[in-house]
Amino acid sequence: MAMRTDPQVLVVAGSDSSGGAGIVRDIETLAAFGLRACVAVTAVTVQTHDEMRAIQPMPADLVAAQMRAAFENLVAAAKIGMLGTTEAVEAVASVLRERASVPVVLDPVLAASSGRALADGEALAALKHTLLPLCSVVTPNLPELAMLTGTQEAVDEQDIVEQAGVLLDAGAPAVLAKGGHATGDQSVDLLLRPGFPPLRFTARRLNAKLRGSGCMLASALAAGLAVGAPLEEAAHDARRHVLRQLHRHVSGSGASEHETISQC
Repeated sequence: MAMRTDPQVLVVAGSDSSGGAGIVRDIETLAAFGLRACVAVTAVTVQTHDEMRAIQPMPADLVAAQMRAAFENLVAAAKIGMLGTTEAVEAVASVLRERASVPVVLDPVLAASSGRALADGEALAALKHTLLPLCSVVTPNLPELAMLTGTQEAVDEQDIVEQAGVLLDAGAPAVLAKGGHATGDQSVDLLLRPGFPPLRFTARRLNAKLRGSGCMLASALAAGLAVGAPLEEAAHDARRHVLRQLHRHVSGSGASEHETISQC
């Protein structure tokens, strides 16, 4: 059988039996951008929209083997989601070192929506010090940003900038800090990179919760990078896609929300 030559995005993440997050959400998002996915399954989960009931991590060498097989096709970008174990983090990092030219989006999935932890302290340290420097951008929400930096959850933009700075100092080339867990009428995401002023993406906060929105944003961002978009443009398009889905979830229509972009 001939190898596929159309660009794909490699999704390295866990399954979700409810279909609300994980690989299902990733593939759905990439399809919306006209891109195909190839996958490396890191864990099989048993969950509903309300609770995580069981997790079965895949052996680390199997995760790495899946990734290497996927890279035999034309992989234009990668999206990393749930990893869970130190061994999985190190296995993923070992493969990415072989493919340094591929842009990588890391969504640090550290806890399920139900609150159940999906990574222990050792895996968290490996994620921060081993994997972050190999990625193009990391997309933590505010609780994840606090966990990665060992601090209290940010209460204002100064806190977010300071915490993101810790990740930049650890080797992350860029941090897209998601403000969905904050309060106020405006939802603000901050894109932070060394040597650049923070870039603020602002939209009206919607009274809605949608499982898998973090997976959606990271996959949409990877889609943009896969087709060669600059990081700022890819982040804007990814945010706009998530806002459309949230608005549809609230109103049942496909109307999009207005977003403002500004330098801080």
